[in-house]
Amino acid sequence: MKSTYWEARSALRSAQGISRRHLLRTGAMGGLGLTAAALIGCGGDDDGAAATATRTGEGEGQATGTASPGASGSEIKRGGIYRQALTGEPPTLDPYRNASVSTKTFAGHAYSRLFMLETDPDLDPYDLSTVPDVAVSSETEDGQHWVVKLKQGVKFQDVQPVGGRELTSEDVLFSWDRLTGADSPNATQVKEIVNVEAIDDYTLNFTTSQPLPEFMELLANASLLWILPTEADGGFNPSMTAIGSGPWILESHDTDVKMTWRANPDYHIAGLPYMDGIEETVVPEYANRKAQYQAGNIFDAAITADDVIELMDGDPDTQWARGTGAGVSWIAFSGEEVDPDAIWRDERFRQALSMSLDRNVLNEYAGNVTAIKQAGLVPFELWNNVQPASFGKRYWLDPQSPEHGPSGAFFQHNPEEAKRLWDAVGVDSTPIKYQYTERYGATFLGLAEAQAGMITEAGLPLRLEQQDYNSIYITQTFLGQFTGIVYGLETLLPPGGYVERLFGDDPANHGKVHDPVIDDLAAKQAVELDEAQRTEYLYDIQRRNGEMMFYVPTQSSATAGWTAYKSFVRNHRRTRGYGGATENTGVTWLDQ
Repeated sequence: MKSTYWEARSALRSAQGISRRHLLRTGAMGGLGLTAAALIGCGGDDDGAAATATRTGEGEGQATGTASPGASGSEIKRGGIYRQALTGEPPTLDPYRNASVSTKTFAGHAYSRLFMLETDPDLDPYDLSTVPDVAVSSETEDGQHWVVKLKQGVKFQDVQPVGGRELTSEDVLFSWDRLTGADSPNATQVKEIVNVEAIDDYTLNFTTSQPLPEFMELLANASLLWILPTEADGGFNPSMTAIGSGPWILESHDTDVKMTWRANPDYHIAGLPYMDGIEETVVPEYANRKAQYQAGNIFDAAITADDVIELMDGDPDTQWARGTGAGVSWIAFSGEEVDPDAIWRDERFRQALSMSLDRNVLNEYAGNVTAIKQAGLVPFELWNNVQPASFGKRYWLDPQSPEHGPSGAFFQHNPEEAKRLWDAVGVDSTPIKYQYTERYGATFLGLAEAQAGMITEAGLPLRLEQQDYNSIYITQTFLGQFTGIVYGLETLLPPGGYVERLFGDDPANHGKVHDPVIDDLAAKQAVELDEAQRTEYLYDIQRRNGEMMFYVPTQSSATAGWTAYKSFVRNHRRTRGYGGATENTGVTWLDQ
């Protein structure tokens, strides 16, 4: 078992010798506007599985649904409390006031969306389709004007001051206003949806500024439109509590200690959830979470690749779920308005930093690839771009492929050329601040230090700064309010969402990058309904970034992540995004 980057490098060096039809009509349209499974190496902050519901067009106007495939009524055991660990306290409980993973994961318990993700245990999470949550259908003739119908009879949780009343289109409009308001961190993600109006209590019209290939995925994205009741405007404080129409009711919240949830008896998908409740204890340290899992005090845990073999040997009954690489990890540079004369304004500096990284070694370190293979599991060995490697050929351009062109050379490990370029641009002996957060778990922290070692070894002196997530990183650094260099992890977004987040008007454009070439390509991909042509625009964006290295893609989200489940946990599923409390825990049951 390896424990350091240097051992991983030594081990690796010794070992070295679908096209989809695009549908304009019905809720099947989506263009695969992906979010993702669990954050790889991030300590299990996401539940990482999926649920199912009535398919688009079925059960018109009724609050009905079906349980997950494979969970037949004759075998299901109802009841029991599911015990999990949280890596930290959410900065706020209000999903419209912070972009934190913890806040969005919290929202997945209490709130519903218009659409969510289908369950199919045999599919990769990136192949899962959108299906209704509190909506029942969506239709469009031109990809620009959409009619969304709500299920009738969906009730909010019977908690005052909402009191179990019916959810209507007014609640959707209220929530849409919060999503698109000035204080929302994700408003620009839906900027192409220019108007939403209620036709009646159960019908809404959405208008987009142009045909929008990601419309359905945006409505299902568990980072965006959570439906809050209008009473959240003064009747209760959504930063302190939650009252939604989701499967779990917040029963108690002891800050930094524990959250307790009980099943919503009026949940609009008949028969769900199966369990009586969830207890989530805050356990920030990975080693403690692993120990709690081994002791049986929690029922699942994200396990670093280094520890998978140990747990397999110690508990052969553990069930293993491989997480698809989620999001994009990156190295960003402070923006021009912050550091107008910084040495990284010269693209040669950024290219050199990318070439200082040995991505194969980082994969071995993060994914324990050799040992995982020997144990009979299947790891990932891909390289991220500014689209996640997990997207595959639909939207991800392999930096090692001939199709990437000349800019692929800047992904290759070439420390000698990196040092030559740094000498050419005038790097001196003054250390440059290199910042990262503690929140994303042991693997992420290890990679932060491994990358720093590679960069320093190639000739660039660094001063490392580990930042508190809530008080500094997510509220300042993540929003581009920093000087120096940052290593970070992107949230789970559709393909166009990554373009907007990294290069557009998104307030979390970390490096404040605005490039006219990418701006033109971004505008073209945003309206292109032909998937092959849209993919080519996204490829061109990746080639351009590879040439300029505005962001240096890194590896913490490119390797497989492994979640261990106790043997008695049944019907656990994988999903993409932060809706796991609905799409996974909402359909899980305990065979005890």
